[in-house]
Amino acid sequence: MVRRFGWRSLSALFVRRMGDKRGFTMIELLIVIAILGVLTVLGITSFGTSQLKSRDARRKADLLNITKALEAYYNDHGEYPTGTGNTGIAGQTWSNPFTDPDNPTDGALYMNVLPTDPSGYNYYYDSSDGTYFQLYAYLENEQDGELTKDVNDVVMVYSGTDCVIGTCNYGIASTNTYPTTGHTLVTE
Repeated sequence: MVRRFGWRSLSALFVRRMGDKRGFTMIELLIVIAILGVLTVLGITSFGTSQLKSRDARRKADLLNITKALEAYYNDHGEYPTGTGNTGIAGQTWSNPFTDPDNPTDGALYMNVLPTDPSGYNYYYDSSDGTYFQLYAYLENEQDGELTKDVNDVVMVYSGTDCVIGTCNYGIASTNTYPTTGHTLVTE
């Protein structure tokens, strides 16, 4: 007897014989398990990516809000506060209020709280002479379109910056300078 393989024999795997009420066939169970596995992997991957993007969006928003506060400070004082690296601005640390350093109790309040990085890294502030400022952060999503990459598609970082996890890879600056002034982009 010659067995034929094809549509009839394949479909026979999924069709129960009349009166057979034992449950699912092995092939049906394997297909369902495989589909659930693929959906689980896709869900976990997209969830992790969306969390990275969310934290990076917050970092960018934090730097823009700090920029607004620094511009208000500049309007009041005619200069930007001096830089203190990754510890804060003008002696005022991240997660504390950003007030007038000359008059912290009765002076102007520029920000209720200097924001902190959502993952526990640090932002980096630089202004050596008060004529400009530069702000830096570390973005986790290396596929972010605002990150600079070298010819080998490796994310470049700003030399001389420290965001605790490593060198900062995202920067913004006052209108009279660039993030790369004094902090050249390099590949780690």
